[in-house]
Amino acid sequence: MKISNEPCRIVFIALLFTAFMILPAAIPVQAEEYKALANVSQLRIVFDVSVGSPQGANNVFWAVRNIYQDKSVTALPERAQVAVVFRGPAVKLVSEDLSRWPEKDRQQVKTFQQTIRAMKEEGVVFEICQYAMKKAGVDKASVLGEVNQVGNGFVSIAGYQMQGYGVIAIQ
Repeated sequence: MKISNEPCRIVFIALLFTAFMILPAAIPVQAEEYKALANVSQLRIVFDVSVGSPQGANNVFWAVRNIYQDKSVTALPERAQVAVVFRGPAVKLVSEDLSRWPEKDRQQVKTFQQTIRAMKEEGVVFEICQYAMKKAGVDKASVLGEVNQVGNGFVSIAGYQMQGYGVIAIQ
């Protein structure tokens, strides 16, 4: 009586196929475009923002948003964690009081604030330095609801850094 190896062969092929499907998901991304992402499982970034120009902020925040939306970053095993701390002149950008801005800049400020709202929905954490708010004359009640108010932005930035976040300054 001859015993068939066919069932063993089918099981072997099924296991091999399964291994080829599952294994790539378990290996950290080896991004060819970004050599810096080799063996990285997650990006953790805090942006130290002091830029006060609405046009400049809109230009830079396009790139900030693009970081965590980049296909190489979204392919990492863990979702990127992004925080933004506003200090210095930047605190005026997240105030709903547009009267401090010349008429020509108001639309740019509104556009920036829409970007902040969208980024908050995408999981970005926003904080604003109350010390800088006081110096700039920004009323606490005028700050966008998406932005958490903290006593000292430097303390937040240092805290994020101690948690393993990389700091990127936007001036």
